[in-house]
Amino acid sequence: MSRLRTVALLGVAGVGAVVAAERWLGSLIASGDGPDPTMKMAIAIDAPIEAVWEAVSDIERQPLWMHEMRSVRLLTPGPVRVGTRGEADVRIFLVGVVDPVEIDKYDPPVAFGIRHVGVFAGSGRIALEALDARRTLVRWDERLVPPLFPNLGQLIQKPILGAIFQADLERLKEMVEARHAEAIGGAGADAG
Repeated sequence: MSRLRTVALLGVAGVGAVVAAERWLGSLIASGDGPDPTMKMAIAIDAPIEAVWEAVSDIERQPLWMHEMRSVRLLTPGPVRVGTRGEADVRIFLVGVVDPVEIDKYDPPVAFGIRHVGVFAGSGRIALEALDARRTLVRWDERLVPPLFPNLGQLIQKPILGAIFQADLERLKEMVEARHAEAIGGAGADAG
């Protein structure tokens, strides 16, 4: 019995420590003195801003470059705009969830934003900036708040999900640059 009591006391102490750390982190983050839980990714794409916007804002084709998103469904009739709702089947680390979202920023061709309104709360922001007529900078900020221990969870998941989302941007770059090269090649062939 003494070992069982020791394990139970250690378990209670461990949970207490996690709860205390969660509260402390939450107060630091809320005051702006703590670590920023927002994942920040960026990539330069060799294509005009309009070509990049076309791929980023094509919600039903986002799973082509966001591999953790298995499928997506628009729940609001078109056209896509602020207030459009959708849901995605997402699978990360063998855990699948339905992620309901609402578009809360839609400013073609420079800004696309969503609010996560399901089990995971948070937001996603994609901003496009024309570097010149042929290159576009894509910045993606994502904040996902898990339902349990949200402050600790955000900080633990940040480096892992940040790397996954950066890989998504790499796929977006490959996809857009290939499409753009094909469009230029096709246009050049037609003109010649």
